[in-house]
Amino acid sequence: MRHVTGTLISYYFYCKRRVWLHANDIRYENTSDDVTMGRLIEDSSYMQRNCNYEQIELDGIKIDFYDHRNKIIHEIKKSSKYEETHLWQLRYYIYILKKKGITGVSGILEYPSERQKTEVSLTENEIQEIENLCQIIKNIIENNVCPPPNKNAKCKNCSYFEFCYSSEPDVD
Repeated sequence: MRHVTGTLISYYFYCKRRVWLHANDIRYENTSDDVTMGRLIEDSSYMQRNCNYEQIELDGIKIDFYDHRNKIIHEIKKSSKYEETHLWQLRYYIYILKKKGITGVSGILEYPSERQKTEVSLTENEIQEIENLCQIIKNIIENNVCPPPNKNAKCKNCSYFEFCYSSEPDVD
């Protein structure tokens, strides 16, 4: 069984097809200008963090900036356009650390280009929602059939756009 990751949590809010494709090793993120720009912002915005904070990898997740002294996960994003998605991804990271016995963890969601920060914690209701979400995602990725495309406005900026719509004349 494959692990649910923060990326899959994030992708779930965009598109179920994207979840399935990514989980089944069909990946196009390296061809996406948006992904490249996001990585550049993350790498260049807080260069001093590379020596002050740890990177953590466990259970299929990768937390780029973790302040172990204060138990704070820092998640850096390009734009707050999909903030709700980013919040759930950060809550998932907090959830994973809590499951590993690390209590008192919180998070900060940061948008350097917008000079915006949001403090994030995890409630009992959100824990239940994450557990439900993980089960839904596992059902999607373990299915032998890829879900159909969404066909919505988000698709045009998706790294999977050409994969999903190369045979269609026009997508609105």
